Amino acid sequence: MGRYSEISGIKVLDRAIAIMKATATTPMNLSELCTDTGIPRATAHRLASALEMHRILARRADGRWGAGPELPGSQDKLVATATPFMEKLMESTGESVQLYQRRGDERICIAACEPASGLHNVVPVGSTLTLNSGSAARVLLAAITDTVERDRILHTASYTLADVTDAVERGWSESIGEREPGLASISAPVHDAANTVVAVLSISGPIERMHPSPSECYAGIIQQTARELSAQL
Repeated sequence: MGRYSEISGIKVLDRAIAIMKATATTPMNLSELCTDTGIPRATAHRLASALEMHRILARRADGRWGAGPELPGSQDKLVATATPFMEKLMESTGESVQLYQRRGDERICIAACEPASGLHNVVPVGSTLTLNSGSAARVLLAAITDTVERDRILHTASYTLADVTDAVERGWSESIGEREPGLASISAPVHDAANTVVAVLSISGPIERMHPSPSECYAGIIQQTARELSAQL
């Protein structure tokens, strides 16, 4: 027996609340959500998708729904925990550092650290970018377990399935002039205690400062930082 029950007499409200409660502490995919709540599959998908549009729920990189950014504290812990690591990474590299999460077919910058001076790549917090280009997009796509969804995004991407596979095998991905001419970046996944990808950590800056490549310069330090951050979540 699932947790869903008609308490208020307003069926759609009771079902939406049941979905929010089910995903509050444990992200769930559609099958898990239906099993936990007892809500029919089509209805659960429709309500979860609507709650995602309102940012009450957020889809993780692996396709599971969890608490969204409109719920108090849902991102606070992640950003608060990540900030010291990002600041240290910025100081060590002299480059801009961002933290991204997936939202549907986009990625959103939820935290950023920018050097105080010099030419650097500025991505304001709250900015949304597509999953069609950039090293962070490749890492987020690598975490998608639904092959149909992954292939749909790949169809319009500027990178290939081989690039996504490389991101999985290496634990990082780089891009050079892919999203923006003259801009290079390298990204690594951040995992929670359940080993789910919850965010992507990125270093970005002018190509000429990342010679011969972003990975040659920063693969070691960004992987290490992402691992240390993941261990705190």
